[in-house]
Amino acid sequence: MKTLILVDIQNDFADPDGALYVESGEDVVQVANKLMKADVFDLVVATADWHPQNHESFASNQGTDPFTVGELDGLFQVWWPDHCVAGSPGAEFHPELNMDKVATIFRKGMDLKVDSYSGFFDNSKRNSTRLGEYLRLSGILDVYVMGLATDYCVKYTVLDAETEFAFNTYLIQDGCRAVDMNPGDSEKAIEEMKGEGVTVINSEDLLNE
Repeated sequence: MKTLILVDIQNDFADPDGALYVESGEDVVQVANKLMKADVFDLVVATADWHPQNHESFASNQGTDPFTVGELDGLFQVWWPDHCVAGSPGAEFHPELNMDKVATIFRKGMDLKVDSYSGFFDNSKRNSTRLGEYLRLSGILDVYVMGLATDYCVKYTVLDAETEFAFNTYLIQDGCRAVDMNPGDSEKAIEEMKGEGVTVINSEDLLNE
């Protein structure tokens, strides 16, 4: 049994007018749609940032410039532009993403005092979205991850799937795009995932099985 996890394919990341647009982020939509149309997964789920307006990871709430760094809840933190505020258009999934095959949405980042990159836990690992338990109860063994962004929410979702839940975990590389705050961040993230035993593939590998 295998699942596809669509990570944060939301307007603020995937729309050029989004508050935290990831360059070419809209390109992952067609990869997701193609895979879902091919019906190669037993289950498809999605994650979504769903922040309160006063979330402490927002630069505006820290009185600083976006993309500077600091510390939140004792952890390294990037101060982000306000994004994916609960109920806002930016928090909605990209309008061209086919949601018909998505069984469940797991929202994250709702605790205003800690950021939440992974689809499984917040960054402090104190709060769980219950995604891992849901996948186990669904009989999932193989987890395939794609979405936005490679070097943040995708990476942490992949690492938790592999190391916390021991799923056979695959990164669909052509279905991801990176923030790349620093040159090479995407490549470093991919190497980190590989170092933990994650298999890196492209969508065509699945379509050609």
